[in-house]
Amino acid sequence: MKKKKFLAGAFGLCALLLCGEAYAATEIEHVEPPSWWVGMKLPLQLMINGEDISSYDVSIKGGNGVEVTGVHKAESPNYLFVDVAIPSDAKPGTYDLVFTKDGKSFEYPYKLEARRPNSADRESFTTADLIYLIMPDRFANGNPENDSTDDTAEKANRGSLGGRHGGDLQGIIDHLDYISDLGVTAIWNTPLLLDDDKFGSYHGYAASDYYKIDPRFGDNELYKEFVGKAHDKNLKVIMDVVTNHSGTFTHWWSQDLPFQDWINQFPEYTGSNHANSALLDPNASDLDAKLAEKGWFTPGMADMNLENPYLLQYFKQWALWWIEFADLDGYRVDTYWYNEKVPMSEWNQAIINEYPNFNIVGETWISQIPAIAYWQKDNNNHDGFNSHLPSVMDFPLMHAANAAFGISKEGENSSPNGRKNKGAQGLYEVISQDYIYPDINNLLVFTSNHDTDRVGDIVGKNPDRFKAFMTLFATVRGIPQIFSGDEMMFTSADASTGHPGLRVDFPGGWEGDTFDFFTEEGRAAADVDFNGEPIEKGMRQELYEFSKNLFQWRKNADVIHNGKTKHFIPVNEGYGYFRYDDDDVVFVFLNTSPTETINVPWTHYSEITEGLGEGRNVITGENVVISDDTQVGPMGTLVIEYKK
Repeated sequence: MKKKKFLAGAFGLCALLLCGEAYAATEIEHVEPPSWWVGMKLPLQLMINGEDISSYDVSIKGGNGVEVTGVHKAESPNYLFVDVAIPSDAKPGTYDLVFTKDGKSFEYPYKLEARRPNSADRESFTTADLIYLIMPDRFANGNPENDSTDDTAEKANRGSLGGRHGGDLQGIIDHLDYISDLGVTAIWNTPLLLDDDKFGSYHGYAASDYYKIDPRFGDNELYKEFVGKAHDKNLKVIMDVVTNHSGTFTHWWSQDLPFQDWINQFPEYTGSNHANSALLDPNASDLDAKLAEKGWFTPGMADMNLENPYLLQYFKQWALWWIEFADLDGYRVDTYWYNEKVPMSEWNQAIINEYPNFNIVGETWISQIPAIAYWQKDNNNHDGFNSHLPSVMDFPLMHAANAAFGISKEGENSSPNGRKNKGAQGLYEVISQDYIYPDINNLLVFTSNHDTDRVGDIVGKNPDRFKAFMTLFATVRGIPQIFSGDEMMFTSADASTGHPGLRVDFPGGWEGDTFDFFTEEGRAAADVDFNGEPIEKGMRQELYEFSKNLFQWRKNADVIHNGKTKHFIPVNEGYGYFRYDDDDVVFVFLNTSPTETINVPWTHYSEITEGLGEGRNVITGENVVISDDTQVGPMGTLVIEYKK
């Protein structure tokens, strides 16, 4: 398809303060960031949008040393980029932007606020956390009145797998106790910003406004309230952000770009080649590298060009604004490596410079471990590049777990994506390459997410395989993340539909749902799967209790958070590894055989097990003594903790 020309558009009204005689002033449609804070390190540059605004001079009234130090015109006459100096001793309050033309002027109020105490020193998510991924539209409908709104295109249609179903921020707020009780310590929501596409807007990855919560989820103030209430329950909040692309035709700037290189443009539509290797390969052609970085993700998502310095500054400020406004605890960056890598490195640096403890995880959907490590900060890269990205995602471990615990249509142990199953050996091989990462503990390990196969589908609804899957991710190094519903083995409603089918509604999140999975009674009563097939009654509750016990134990297991790992080459499909520190040892054993009961080779592990006597089975709570006679059934697990 050929790309549309981005032509100047008309804008709506906003409140203005007129000075002197009545004057038909221009209409200021957008000033972004919409507010700022005293005491920030990053210099402030306002993007001001309004018809013919570039013909005006700009100053600031309010004193305290706050002043305009530079005004930059864009290619479009409807934009100005205004540099504002804010001295460290400036007073919080409302300052007036003064726009002057032909001897007449008008004012626009701009607020500078005081920062929260110790805002710069905020903590972030770490190995001590368990992250719960929620797709808000699919979790719970706390306010049916905002399911459809007059000012958004797509209306609610719960009958469509790919439609909007009505889940919202209030629904998440209403179920914070459920999340906390599960043993979760952090929430990652897929994007909540306005996505005004006509179809498929529920996922939120094509932003139409970077500073506005989608009204079908709530509003900015409700988002801030959600974060505050999550904090009250000791839950951190991670915001999902997208710097690589925005809504092609729905973002408010789409018909009138500030600069033609605000987005990456080609003579005709050009998609990404999705070749991460081209960005790392010293032998790669310039063409391949360009298409990887600047090609579009989809026609409906315009590819942003972070090499435009005004856009990069815009995104830096946007990131800091949401942290400060909503009191955030972390960022997850979508499609990370598709961004221009040098500007994104600067983006990361700007955030860490403002908040030294802030963690940012990038979606690095890559199968090769060295290629993922390339994107983690301080990696010893051949080209000297440093991403300054603290955390990356461990896709290789997820793939190895899929192969080890997955089941094919024929019922045999195999990977759902067609890879040859390596079972326990595959798990061992991934962990054996931990040395490649510069910071192995700051690795996001995950059972699944909103883009991957459901755990329940992978394991063929087999509870033993499911338990082994969850045990692995709760006990390995790194920061674990599960997708909402993984705790009780959710499956797809219709796997053939891809994303719409796997992003199922959480039963009980809507009035009139047959079962309420937020309650023990509802989970225990469930006897039908998401695709309508029967399941064993009580299975959901049993798996929920298994997950809860495991996660609640992990919450207080410092040896899992910060301990070292020692593992052994698998014997007879049994993978044994130990997490240990000066005080504690945790032994994990996974039998990846689908048919054979195997013995634990305890003597083989003697270099670490010598002197370990009675331990506690984390799953059952029983005191046990492990020996070479200890047997573990097909797809069985052991998690035993010891005090040295």
